[in-house]
Amino acid sequence: MTKATQAPEPARPAPTPAGAEGPRQALVTGIGVAAPNGLGTRTWWDAVLCGRTGLGPITRFDASGYPVRIAGEIPGFVDEDHIPSRLLPSTDRGTRIALVAAEEALRDANVSPADLPAYGAGVITASSAGGAEFGERGLAALWSKGAQHVSAYQSFASFHAAAPAQISIRHRLRGHGSTVVSEQAGGIDALARARRRIRDGACLMVTGGIDSTLCAWGWAAHLADGRLSPATEPARAYRPFAATADGHAVGEGGALLVLEDARAAARRGATGYGVIAGCAATFDGPDRPTLRQAAELALADAGLAPEHVDVVFADGAAERRADLVESQALCALFGPYGVPVTVPKTMTGRLGAGGSALDVAAALLALREKVVPPTTGTGRVADDCPLDLVTGAPRELPRLRVALVLARGRGGFNSAAVLRAPQAE
Repeated sequence: MTKATQAPEPARPAPTPAGAEGPRQALVTGIGVAAPNGLGTRTWWDAVLCGRTGLGPITRFDASGYPVRIAGEIPGFVDEDHIPSRLLPSTDRGTRIALVAAEEALRDANVSPADLPAYGAGVITASSAGGAEFGERGLAALWSKGAQHVSAYQSFASFHAAAPAQISIRHRLRGHGSTVVSEQAGGIDALARARRRIRDGACLMVTGGIDSTLCAWGWAAHLADGRLSPATEPARAYRPFAATADGHAVGEGGALLVLEDARAAARRGATGYGVIAGCAATFDGPDRPTLRQAAELALADAGLAPEHVDVVFADGAAERRADLVESQALCALFGPYGVPVTVPKTMTGRLGAGGSALDVAAALLALREKVVPPTTGTGRVADDCPLDLVTGAPRELPRLRVALVLARGRGGFNSAAVLRAPQAE
């Protein structure tokens, strides 16, 4: 059933409001963002609604000898300005970004971890590459000076789990802690695991994804993958669903969220941004993409049908075959041009595990403000991708209540999340 043929609005089944009796629901009460087009949630969201890109020439290392020199760097993020000096020797840039995002998310949720049960709060985040920059420094020291010059912190600072460990230590979150590695899909996968913890009785979870691979070592890996756009102009470096799509840009950052039991949050007066209503993950087989299945499973988990979805935050790979697969999945679910679709990550680049987490943050703010942010870069949608892609300017949707977020990670990972406005009727 497409948007054009769905049942009249009064007959539409009403999702259960957040805080109603029933299974514990995971409500997002805090958001922390560090993105190439804005440090801090409000700064980033204003930039997204204005269509302001964070893509530009690489400055974090000398990229003059590389065939691709466009990326998304977080503006004005000087590590020393945000992290205590005692932590600088033992942390990678990605971990430092995560610490800043976690602090903002907890502050936004207006919750003090000290007031929580000793083991009632935890951290589950996602990372694609761990501490890539820290690892690069260690290898450089090993090759040029010898093993005695490699930092003792190399044993943990470059690992994928360094960020959740440092967040838990700083905020005394002594409950479950772990990390997820599924590339771009990781942010949603971490969110799904944190939601499960809330359902199992945890009172609060910090979750999401952050990645930073803008160093020579990380860049070599991105180039070897062969999916970066060779464009020399930032405006042309990431154009999903365009007939001229030729790859994507890479950025650093992401988003971390605070999840709470909706009923407990309501008791302390928190309304939150939205409920994580459904999650699902699938894995592609040989010549058998399963992105559509991930979306269907997430909707079933939420107890909703495709006609309930008001907007889709697409993965938007900007690679022709991958774009066709996603377009076909969306058309099978909603019909051609059946639902507004957007890819705001065109303004930041693909952020590894941070990408889908940032899309979730964008979807939650869209639900709150009843507006769909635009996709930049893509001027005209390819004829073989019949999607209602929101471009040029934000689109106001007064009845925006349910969002579907999709993500795909290299190697076959697919993840989907269904988000619902807190008081969706």
